[in-house]
Amino acid sequence: MQAIILAAGMGRRLGEYTKDNTKCMVPVNGVRLIDRVLGQLSKLQLQRVIIVIGYKGKELREYIESLPLSPSQGKGLKVEFVENLIYDKTNNIYSLSLVKQQMMEDDTLLIESDLIFNDRLLDMIIDNPCPNLALVAKYEAWMDGTMVRLDDDLNIVNFISKDAFDYNEVDSYYKTVNIYKLSRQFSQQKYVPFLDAYTKAVGNNEYYENVLRIISLINNHDMKALPIGGEKWYEIDDKQDLDIAEALFADEKDLLRKYYGRFGGFWRFPQMLDFCYLVNPYFPSRRMKDELRANFDTLLTEYPSGMKVNTLIASKCFGVSEDYIVPGNGAAELIKVLMDEGRGKTGFVRPTFEEYPNRYNKDCQVTFVPQNDGYRYTADDLMAFFGDKDIKQLMVINPDNPSGNFIHKTDILRLAQWCEERNIRLVVDESFVDFSNPNSQNNQSILNNPNHPNSLLSDEILETYPHMAVMKSISKSFGVPGLRLGILASADKELIASIKKEVSIWNINSFAEYFMQIYNKYEKDYQRACTKFVKERDDFEQQLHTIPFLHVMPSQANYFLCEVLSPYTANEVVIYMLKQYNILTRDCSKKTGLNPNKQYMRISVRSHEDNARLIQALKELPQS
Repeated sequence: MQAIILAAGMGRRLGEYTKDNTKCMVPVNGVRLIDRVLGQLSKLQLQRVIIVIGYKGKELREYIESLPLSPSQGKGLKVEFVENLIYDKTNNIYSLSLVKQQMMEDDTLLIESDLIFNDRLLDMIIDNPCPNLALVAKYEAWMDGTMVRLDDDLNIVNFISKDAFDYNEVDSYYKTVNIYKLSRQFSQQKYVPFLDAYTKAVGNNEYYENVLRIISLINNHDMKALPIGGEKWYEIDDKQDLDIAEALFADEKDLLRKYYGRFGGFWRFPQMLDFCYLVNPYFPSRRMKDELRANFDTLLTEYPSGMKVNTLIASKCFGVSEDYIVPGNGAAELIKVLMDEGRGKTGFVRPTFEEYPNRYNKDCQVTFVPQNDGYRYTADDLMAFFGDKDIKQLMVINPDNPSGNFIHKTDILRLAQWCEERNIRLVVDESFVDFSNPNSQNNQSILNNPNHPNSLLSDEILETYPHMAVMKSISKSFGVPGLRLGILASADKELIASIKKEVSIWNINSFAEYFMQIYNKYEKDYQRACTKFVKERDDFEQQLHTIPFLHVMPSQANYFLCEVLSPYTANEVVIYMLKQYNILTRDCSKKTGLNPNKQYMRISVRSHEDNARLIQALKELPQS
């Protein structure tokens, strides 16, 4: 068997990365693509490796010949080069036609040079008895290029061109991984004759898969497919692809930094279960999603309303007067502006959501850290600690993140009164309050309230405590982080007016605006979703208590802070879960305010099925 690597392309979409090098010379985590694939091929019993070069071909050839794998070093692979002199005027069908004679001399592994993949893929395709085989992966949103359809016997019955691609049919599509095994007989009798006829009729600015497509239409049993399941691979066409590949194939020491540093966007890793980011698994309801979909074209192509209209809609949505509320492009936009307002010394509780202290002058921060193993604290604790600190502002997240600590509404209002008497601005972030159990001192049912019984969002409360401001991220409890929506409410009209001046007039996109516009129709669905969530969280907590190396702290939010006990560290657990089960959790051990001598991880609450998958994976962690 031999291998043919197509490496003639210019890789224009990689910009400066391919200015002086061809695409396969681009490093992923410090290792060039060509080094990686040649290292993988060197472990196989190959007669030779043929590399079709073109753009920067001289440099590529000189580099490969300098490697220890080169025959010039007396060991390793036998590498041959074929040059495509018109690489800038042709596509990969011409590069492959340049080695058609070699294809007819031996069985061939055909590989494109812009791939990164697990070693296991080569073993899978070689060990499979089918003589003509294509590795394929179930279609995912990031994939581009050639798609195929399979029959029940894994025969490739059609190659789907870009022009024929139909998003209504994606459930039946597989993406070619661009690693093929072609028998010498197939090349002699089928592929090369069709290749010659196709290029003569259509030209050289085409793709070699078009020939396979024609063959599959004539006889769909010549080429079979081998789905790769969860094996990792990526095709690197542009900078974003390179960034994702570096996360997927990061060394263990860099793995979490590569993922955590993305701050979201994990839909680009569709097989991964994300237990880091904090959303509602049961909302929006299907009916609400259907309404959003039905208006997709309009919302995509029309301008959103300005601040005045969106303030009115937010007022209607959350039951707060227009003068008291400002919508934001996520709570993050409002946090920045609020912290920029600055009122001198500000009290913070840690551990907490770092966006607030990170946005504030460190010299003006006064920090309270609960002195107990569970990081529990009360309104009385805060009043006792900050009573003599001469603070002008107090920042409280309730429930807190990551501890899950919760102060009931009656006690928060006592704290608000305490702040009023001292002219202290109290900022309460209640982004997770809708996940809390309804206040036992409040007899109203959660299904009869416009807002959760523990919420502070009402004109009456805001007017009673005008020094208080209430922040709420709509991403968290409403399950719509992609909309980037948040609100800030206060009876301090000057504060609200000032913030409105600081943000853009079009700070809310049309999808977020429409979500607020229709929300009240689905309010009961939301309240039922929160009730269902509380039951699921209680069940999940019980399941987490069965894991012997986790000490689970009580939570009224949609996550649990867990101390990781011996014999494991949090890093070991998180890395193992990601590498073995593609489950991402949060190592919190270095978070400010947590005991530096202990290990912690935060685990979000997802659907029952996802939570069960996490529990099973934790139970399968190897015992030392």
